[in-house]
Amino acid sequence: MAPMITTSSSPSPAALPRIAVLATGGTIAGSAADASQTSGYQAGVVGVDKLLAAVPALASVAQIEAQQVASIDSKDLEASLWTTLAERIAALAAREDIDGIVVTHGTDTLEETAYALHLTVKTPKPVVMTAAMRPSSALSADGPLNLLGAVTVAASHSARGQGVLVAFNNRIHSARDVVKTSTYAVDAFQSPELGALGWVQDGRVEFARTVTRAHTTGTPFVAGAAWPVVEIVTSYAGASRTAVDALVAAGVHGIVVAGTGNGSIHASVQAALADARAHGIAVVRASRVGSGHVMRNGAAPDDALGFVSAGSLNPYKARVLLMLALIAGAYEPPALQRMFDTY
Repeated sequence: MAPMITTSSSPSPAALPRIAVLATGGTIAGSAADASQTSGYQAGVVGVDKLLAAVPALASVAQIEAQQVASIDSKDLEASLWTTLAERIAALAAREDIDGIVVTHGTDTLEETAYALHLTVKTPKPVVMTAAMRPSSALSADGPLNLLGAVTVAASHSARGQGVLVAFNNRIHSARDVVKTSTYAVDAFQSPELGALGWVQDGRVEFARTVTRAHTTGTPFVAGAAWPVVEIVTSYAGASRTAVDALVAAGVHGIVVAGTGNGSIHASVQAALADARAHGIAVVRASRVGSGHVMRNGAAPDDALGFVSAGSLNPYKARVLLMLALIAGAYEPPALQRMFDTY
């Protein structure tokens, strides 16, 4: 079957959609003393009003309603902000006069926030995240164009029902697929396994494919008032069981392991994780590789030890899904595996 192609252009000024912009800080709201400085800046110090004022072209795309939700460097994000954002988005989406929502965010944890919202917000209205790799004070800052692109996507009817999207450097990504792949490049966000959903440029939005896995209104998940404690450990040459044993002693609810290759685990770490599972702690195998998927290994070790495969989710997104699955009451491996196979 040929991929679905949907396109749209900016609406006429007489019938502009109304888009809510929720700002949380990040590099897009960062500032440095020197315009040539693209590192060592202070993130989250520029308010949403100034961000919007820097993009006068927005006036021809949408009516904007802005809220400053947080002013943080996203490296310091706590899961409680996911709950706040999900609640704000729900309240806005319930309004008949709001056609879409844009969230500005830091790049460091954008992929985690995007996936958490992708699983918890309950609306078909477009929810689009964006960010920047250069602070607002920099020469050739990328934030203004990314913000314009995100608002353009959120204003497009073709973005409805696609879950949470990420608009960045003219590309449109699904929250489930997108990852940060560079420490400095303006095309830092990619969807390595499946590619972007589409693109946005000069007021035009085009989707070459659609999201197939269940999301938003098709999930049972809600953002928690209290989030389970789920941590990540890594397998590597010479790895010991020290980190896993410490986490078990600390009383974590789940552990995601960033394994080598197809989620394979060093023998010492695997033995510790087996002991963790015996204590009732959920264990999920992901991969540190960066693309591909982790195949379930049948009797050894998954069935024998009660481990769960993360599929194509990286360790950080696997952590998000595991937290939400635990909130939803899925504790045993078969139920958890169904969650990872579905979402």
